[in-house]
Amino acid sequence: MSYWHGKVVVVTGASSGLGRALAAAFAAMGATVVLAARGAEALAAAAAEISAAGGNALHLIADVTVEESVTALFDEVRRRLGRLDVLVNNAGRSMRRAIQHTTPEDFRDLLELNLLGVVRCTRAALPMLLESRGHLVNIGSLAGKAAARYIGAYPASKFAVTAYTQQLRLELGPQGLHVLLVCPGPIARPQQRSYAEPTAHGDDLERLPPAARLPGAGTKVRPIAPERLAAAIVRACEKRQCELIWPPIARWLFAVQQLSPRLGDWLIRKLT
Repeated sequence: MSYWHGKVVVVTGASSGLGRALAAAFAAMGATVVLAARGAEALAAAAAEISAAGGNALHLIADVTVEESVTALFDEVRRRLGRLDVLVNNAGRSMRRAIQHTTPEDFRDLLELNLLGVVRCTRAALPMLLESRGHLVNIGSLAGKAAARYIGAYPASKFAVTAYTQQLRLELGPQGLHVLLVCPGPIARPQQRSYAEPTAHGDDLERLPPAARLPGAGTKVRPIAPERLAAAIVRACEKRQCELIWPPIARWLFAVQQLSPRLGDWLIRKLT
């Protein structure tokens, strides 16, 4: 019997992309999956697709930027399913903007979703996750380890997720909670198998160099198939890993950046 049989998984931002692939991957392993997102139609379609493939899935509309909506989501999970074993904080978005044109309002808006959405969901889910000694998965970014050019407030929001995840691991790991930080590069759109940056809030493309307008902000990294990354995340949970960085070679860049910021900046300019 699969490790995941009978377990309950909540995935935010589950109506498309990596979130949808994660929900399908956990369901295929025998878990009951709760798909959460704001878009009702796409969310229902994603859950129906998993159910048609033989998985156990339900969908709940939720907005991670609204405290009441998040509270209602996890209250409903407890009421209907009685437990929670995994929370995947996947909801988020990117940005395209030169840093001198990135406003305080841009930072506030992106932090509201990319960081505070993670904090809200984590706090609401923690009582059940600690009961089950379960798994908390925060989807970060390569930009949460080393910043890049022309992506506005995005790196700051993802660096914050990196720090918050470490704090959770340090304080709650001894209580049995597994905390996993996932830092992927650009993720391919399923229909194109090319780069899959979400439509970027705060796009200011006419002010950006042509290369920065490319998918992934021009990052010279092969796009990641969401299904492949989802399978790796499921395995990382089973092994109770602390971090999953994709592609793994990016770890060398992060190490160089810490040892020599000047050399690290030169490499980032070369790679983006």
